[in-house]
Amino acid sequence: MAAAVEHVGEVQIVELRRRAGELPTGESRTERVVDMVLNLYAGPLFRAALHLWVAASTDEALRRTLVPLEARVGREAHRVAVELLDVDESHPGVREMVQATLDLARGLGLANLLTDDTKRRQQIARQWIQVLGPAVGEK
Repeated sequence: MAAAVEHVGEVQIVELRRRAGELPTGESRTERVVDMVLNLYAGPLFRAALHLWVAASTDEALRRTLVPLEARVGREAHRVAVELLDVDESHPGVREMVQATLDLARGLGLANLLTDDTKRRQQIARQWIQVLGPAVGEK
């Protein structure tokens, strides 16, 4: 199980980095990064991770293994998001806005589990981009 969690996290990060080369600079970059992150958490790898989280919620041994792995994957996802957004976390509020983006992505990923939530996710993404860009000092 631990290897599966680690694999899912690594594949998600690799996928984000692979797509990073296609990103434009400037205002549209934030939009593309947000779309990438939100869509990543709506895909099959997020579903696989979610199944493991549910199993760990009732299996103490799995939870002890999963929690540190998820923490590491979460830190790496945050680091990659900062890099892709090309933001400076030393500015007040930037770190929290990047983390809010990742949390929003996970929540929208959950909303997509039972029905296709693409249209609503796109609407929320457009609004979030309007908030995120100025808050992180969009370049």
